[in-house]
Amino acid sequence: MQNHALWKKPMTRFNPLCFIYLGLFSLCLQVTSQRMQGVLLLIFAKYYHLPFIRGVQTENTRTGLGGIWGNKGGVSARMNVFGHSICFLNCHLPAHMENSDQRMEDFESILQQQQFEGQAAMGVLDHDVVFWFGDLNFRIEDLEMQVIKTAIDNNKLPLLWEKDQLNLAKDSETVLEGFEEGPLKFPPTYKFDVGTDTYDTSGKKRKPAWTDRILWRLRPMAPPSNNMSKRSSVSGLTSGTRVTQHFYRSHMEYTVSDHKPVSSIFTLQFPYKVDVPLVTIIVEDEWREIADAVAKFKITPNYARSSWDWIGLYKVGFKHHKDYVGYTWAKQEESDFLRQEHQVTFSEEELPKEPGDFILGYYSNNMSSIVGVTEPFQIQLPSTSLSGLSPSDSSDFTSEDEVRQADSRDSSPVRGKRSSSSSRSPTPTGGEAGRSSKPRSRDASAHSTSTAKDDSNAKPSDSSHTRDDEANSGKNTSMP
Repeated sequence: MQNHALWKKPMTRFNPLCFIYLGLFSLCLQVTSQRMQGVLLLIFAKYYHLPFIRGVQTENTRTGLGGIWGNKGGVSARMNVFGHSICFLNCHLPAHMENSDQRMEDFESILQQQQFEGQAAMGVLDHDVVFWFGDLNFRIEDLEMQVIKTAIDNNKLPLLWEKDQLNLAKDSETVLEGFEEGPLKFPPTYKFDVGTDTYDTSGKKRKPAWTDRILWRLRPMAPPSNNMSKRSSVSGLTSGTRVTQHFYRSHMEYTVSDHKPVSSIFTLQFPYKVDVPLVTIIVEDEWREIADAVAKFKITPNYARSSWDWIGLYKVGFKHHKDYVGYTWAKQEESDFLRQEHQVTFSEEELPKEPGDFILGYYSNNMSSIVGVTEPFQIQLPSTSLSGLSPSDSSDFTSEDEVRQADSRDSSPVRGKRSSSSSRSPTPTGGEAGRSSKPRSRDASAHSTSTAKDDSNAKPSDSSHTRDDEANSGKNTSMP
């Protein structure tokens, strides 16, 4: 998890720094994102965790100009991970030394306004684990510029901790109870002359400060005192839940901003509450012939299928659920209700022309997420059988323009084509698991209704579109 000051100015293009970091995690793909002007939150996960990440929702709160402007405020994303609720909150709070009280008021306002819906109905602090980070803008009080710089030059940082406004607020502000932060062993990350490692030499001469912070909070098992808020007194965590911070550091080598980026790596340990994917896909270790392109899948009794569910074929290293090489519909027949196991087949045109390692993922239209994945398997088909085909292999972004379009992509392939398919699923042991997320209200995000006379050559499209046979569930039918 990283808090990069590079995101602070309003953006028209993604910063390349983000994708340098993403390149280090070849098996990660985007779970969700939320942006409010220059405040951006991106959540990524290893592909094998996807079936166990559910109930994903996002929120944003504007606090700039009395709640009108989004230059200040907070964006959040919540989800259940193996049955435990986790919330990530990225904030940009008011600037300047004298606005410490205003920063706390804005933070409390963000917490009050961000309420999640459905079965996940809860506020930010109701979650089992909360990560709070961003440009929180707290300053160092009472000390003059030269005193602060001397302490930095002589590595006497503990002298500055005692005057840090956030550390002082944690002793007096009830809303901060339970929040923890690692020791600030790096120099203040603000304010620098852009392009240098020199603290501000402009006429403003801002005093150095630790404005960029990363904190975390475990929901208490019981109210520590009668003064605790109602939100904090929710039933406690399962025993054994633990957050371990491995490092907390700044990155002084980046000079494109007047802030230095801050990053931290955590390990979150807890017993699994959910350890079975909603969909288990079974597939052979290798496809060497067209006839081998068969997969089977099993669904749990509590999973509600949709006629628009589909199974995507992905090259190992894919970054988004739309980056499929090919797909097939997880077709549902009336007789399927009596079956324990279902089978689908990939047509020749949906198979890759080049050999490689691939993964199958089951995409849930109702949940707008991948709810079942396989372990990697090999595809090595006779080259002659696939000559002349040009499948849409988009497993890797090829340009920054494509990257900028990632959030606007439809959530499922264009609808119309029907076939059958399946795959084998990894288990959540060691590093092997997966995710599934519960969508927000479908009515709120549904597109306008339209019809198409002939969809025989279409592919799955936006997850808000559904078949006529789902209309009774309050969902709209829409074709691209």
